[in-house]
Amino acid sequence: MTAARTILIVDDDEANVALLEYLLAASGYQVRSTVDAEAALVAIAQHKPELLLTDIQLPGASGLELTQRLKSDPSTADIRIIAISAFAMPSDEQRALAAGCDGYVAKPIDTRTFPFLVAEIIGQGSSSMPCGAPTQG
Repeated sequence: MTAARTILIVDDDEANVALLEYLLAASGYQVRSTVDAEAALVAIAQHKPELLLTDIQLPGASGLELTQRLKSDPSTADIRIIAISAFAMPSDEQRALAAGCDGYVAKPIDTRTFPFLVAEIIGQGSSSMPCGAPTQG
C-alpha cells in the first residue's frame, strides 16, 4: 500500500475543518490544518502537501492571495488548490479559478461528491468529473 497523500486545510472555522478532516481521513488522506495563510505558508515549508483546501475568507491574507503566492513560486506552483467558500455566486468561482485555484467548492459541502472531486483534482479519480465541477446536488 502506498503512503497516504497529504492535504492541508486552511480555514478558521472549526466546524468546517472538522467536517473536511473527517471526509478526507475516511478517504485515506493524511490531513493537516491551519487557521490562516501565514500559518499555511509555515506548514507548507515544513511538509509540502499535494493539495491545499483554502477558505476564501481568512483572517489576514485571503485564500486567493495565498493561492496567487503559491502559484507564483516555482517551489509550490505544483500544489493543487481548491477554494472553498460560503459565497455561491458564479463570479466567486471565476475569481478563484482566475487566481490559480484548480477547483472551487461552495459551502455547504456536498459530502457525497466532495471526496470524488478531491481525488480527481489530485489525480486519483477518473476523468468523469472535471476540475471545478459543482459539488452541490
